[in-house]
Amino acid sequence: MTSGRRAKARRQADTTRQSAALQALEARRRRQILWGGVVGLVVLAAVGVGIGVAVSGSGSGSGSSTPASTGGAPKLNVGPLASLGTLQPAGSPGRDGPEGVPVPAAAPLAGTASMAGGNPVDGVQCQTSEQTLFHIHAHLTVFVDGAARQIPYGIGIPGFQTQSTSRGPFVTSGNCFYWLHTHGADGIIHIESPVQRTYTLGDFFDIWGQPLGPNQAGPAVGPVTAIYNGQHYEGDPRNIPLEAHAQIQLDVGEPLIAPVTISFPNGL
Repeated sequence: MTSGRRAKARRQADTTRQSAALQALEARRRRQILWGGVVGLVVLAAVGVGIGVAVSGSGSGSGSSTPASTGGAPKLNVGPLASLGTLQPAGSPGRDGPEGVPVPAAAPLAGTASMAGGNPVDGVQCQTSEQTLFHIHAHLTVFVDGAARQIPYGIGIPGFQTQSTSRGPFVTSGNCFYWLHTHGADGIIHIESPVQRTYTLGDFFDIWGQPLGPNQAGPAVGPVTAIYNGQHYEGDPRNIPLEAHAQIQLDVGEPLIAPVTISFPNGL
């Protein structure tokens, strides 16, 4: 075999091993989630509606105005995208991360040092296993003065531990899991809860330990323009609902960027 063929064979073998490792990682995580769902069912059977009462109260987060209603689809105050005027193109979305979603080649909006350490926040608890009775995903994109910012991995997972993959770090474990958390730096927000409830972007930022309002997102200060599923969200960005496959974008300052959309991979 020539040296060129041997090099090609080695590259193919490396790709196969990396793919197998990532599949094994995801399979292990799914087993963990399944076990958490079984535990959640047992707990709910034992306490009945008690947990629903527990989460309906206010938590210890900084955003006490976050809604805690349960059930039903929230009313969205949205308007046409054209009302924002000329939008600049977003540019390259970045390479796909471990969840199959692009990770912006940019600095994080903020770190995770100030995120909640395990105490309830806005009625959202941190439990030793992930919950699956209500299991959906949303995507968040942030631009500051026209430049992309990452949403870091490990939000909502105190003491998180990562595993290296060919596509970047992926959080596999931690001291506990808030019902809203991130595994990768791709903007995917995992909503994995023992109760069905309308969670909001304000809940997520409170768990992150970062401010969010009409004039600030994390440490970035300036007018915040929100885009929700391709429409202009007209209201406090804290109240944006985290619905299944919601595509949320926050532009802090100007220029405003055309909405970024992703394709949710199977399983997300």
